[in-house]
Amino acid sequence: MTTVTTVYKVTGMSCGHCEGSVSEELSRIPGVSSVKAVASSGEVTVVSAAPLDEETVRAAVDEAGYELAGQA
Repeated sequence: MTTVTTVYKVTGMSCGHCEGSVSEELSRIPGVSSVKAVASSGEVTVVSAAPLDEETVRAAVDEAGYELAGQA
């Protein structure tokens, strides 16, 4: 199975709780198999079955209380 790995920049994350909130919301997107958020760099690596719609990712990050700054 082919997977797509995309790195996004998320602003506002400052701790492990932030990473967990962002990861939890992004994990709910259909097709997402893995999420790794790193607060210190603001980078979130998402592995999915197919490329994700940026608006879907933005909505999930917003739901977690942070802001998507785009792809890294």
